[in-house]
Amino acid sequence: TACEAEAAAAAAEAAASYNEAPARLDQGSSSSAAEAPVPREEEPPHDFTCPITTEVMSDPVMAADGHSYERKQIERWLATKSTSPMTGEALEHIFLFPNHALRGRIREWQEAHR
Repeated sequence: TACEAEAAAAAAEAAASYNEAPARLDQGSSSSAAEAPVPREEEPPHDFTCPITTEVMSDPVMAADGHSYERKQIERWLATKSTSPMTGEALEHIFLFPNHALRGRIREWQEAHR
């Protein structure tokens, strides 16, 4: 079919461009493992990371500024400040609300990328 022909042509073009790329391996290396591309660990979606720690959250909570943070980190922040870590603006209140939907999405992503 036309779709199969297009797919085959795209695959051939990709293979040709890969083969034309300059070799970056030492010429003396004969290890086939060294020739295989190293799989890159997929980065988590930006909204899964705490803006304070830049690490994936396990207990995300939403603050008055509308941003989600790791609970322990934002609690530590709010122990000495009453401003948003993201904007620097004063927060209307210091109540934190669990972000269950975000926690569920983070857990699904973690399960899929183990």
